[in-house]
Amino acid sequence: MNFIGDRRDPTVGSRRTLWRFGYSARLLKTNRFRTAASNTSFPAVWMLLAQYSGRIPGLFVVVKKNRFFTMPETVEDKANLELYSPHPEVRGMTLLDREAFKRTVVVPVLKVKKEIVNTLLKSLKHTVLQRPGLKRVVEDPEDEDSRLVILDPHKIPEFSLGESEQEVLKQLNVRPEVSKYNLELTYENFKSEEILRAVLPEGQEVTSGFSRVGHIAHLNLRDHQLPYRHLIGQVIIDKNPGITCVVNKTSIIDSTYRNFQMEVLAGESNLVTKVKENNIAYELDFSKVYWNPRLSTEHGRIVELLKPGDVLFDVFAGIGPFAIPAAKKKCRVFANDLNPESYNWLLHNCKLNKVDNKIKAFNMDGRDFLLGPVREELSKELQLLKEEQKTSFHIVMNLPALAIEFLDVFRHLLAGEPCSTAGLPTVHCYGFSKHDDPAKDIQERAEASLGTSLDGRCSTYLVRNVAPNKEMLCISFQIPADVLYKRPCPDEANPASKRLRTSKDFSEEKLPS
Repeated sequence: MNFIGDRRDPTVGSRRTLWRFGYSARLLKTNRFRTAASNTSFPAVWMLLAQYSGRIPGLFVVVKKNRFFTMPETVEDKANLELYSPHPEVRGMTLLDREAFKRTVVVPVLKVKKEIVNTLLKSLKHTVLQRPGLKRVVEDPEDEDSRLVILDPHKIPEFSLGESEQEVLKQLNVRPEVSKYNLELTYENFKSEEILRAVLPEGQEVTSGFSRVGHIAHLNLRDHQLPYRHLIGQVIIDKNPGITCVVNKTSIIDSTYRNFQMEVLAGESNLVTKVKENNIAYELDFSKVYWNPRLSTEHGRIVELLKPGDVLFDVFAGIGPFAIPAAKKKCRVFANDLNPESYNWLLHNCKLNKVDNKIKAFNMDGRDFLLGPVREELSKELQLLKEEQKTSFHIVMNLPALAIEFLDVFRHLLAGEPCSTAGLPTVHCYGFSKHDDPAKDIQERAEASLGTSLDGRCSTYLVRNVAPNKEMLCISFQIPADVLYKRPCPDEANPASKRLRTSKDFSEEKLPS
């Protein structure tokens, strides 16, 4: 068995770890978010530095009490908050109150003549504060000819400039004096994961990742997150331009039509949307058809295998992510889906992409599609196929929950002898596996359905990790001729000749009287 897409590290322990090692960069995972903020209370450190500034060579500290402060210095000391965490009072909030996220933090600033501000920003671009919605340069309330450049407290530990920063300031003739500035942070300045981490109970997993389908954000929330679901939905809309609707899956995917029940958490209830995948536009009703943006790479991988003139049979076509790009590649396409909504959107997207005359669409059960249109077309095409012709036939079966169970259809699907073994159809069948060795598992299940061994005749590709201990894979193989073709029985191929009459036969005949 050829194994494609495997990045196994022999030093890793279990087989499952081997499968997932090196693959996690391609997955959208939900982890606990960590802050880069120091636990240091800046006003306390500031006062300590103020006391010892004369004893530390090279450290320049400007101490003018309340010079830039608009709030008492004790606010941060009392709260003892991380620098970029919202106020602790938002913990447990279920109805979003943006005003409650306001807080003030102490940050280092440099006083600079306004004529050289742009030059300084370029020279200290890695040191200047970078936060969404925050100005890096503010006016100096005491000097209209100067500006205050806000620095990143994490890059200026203990408000002390490093040698490289001091050298830049020396070249620009700027005094290396770091002052403190009371900076107000609002809801707009916090990232979505910072907001959710502050709101959800401590120690619980934070979800800020989602699948985007046009203007829709699709979540799979855990039980402990459900009380906060409407707040989570609103935060995602606020922090992600273009997202105007957030939904949460409330049931597992239905195995018949591959759709699921969902709840609109925030925003508009319009679930008809537009998406673009691999430079092709699609339109769909997300509440009625199956669409997974995480399969974009896999769709492209299969289409890349096709050549102009090839024939593609898409058994579970959905709205056309395999069929339409294949048709645009000048392949002949037969696409089927059982879901009437998917079938209608498939027709719509064929017209949208101007390939409706290149795709024959069907709305029938996958097994009936294989036994009907697929068998009919293969019977006709393979008989006419000559050895030198390079047309390939591909059958895509993307229904991971059930597709392997359909492989038995290929047993003796056609009658007669194959004209060319090179023309035997290639199947790309998808499946889920929770096995320690998913590749072995999916091959054995495929072999059981086909009734033959695929050793040395198949390749298995890891598509994605669906859930902990659950992988989605694609097994590809040419259907063996002895599986696909039903050869005529010897008696059928050579009809028995008439039996010779024996003397006994003659003796038993009645002679005329």
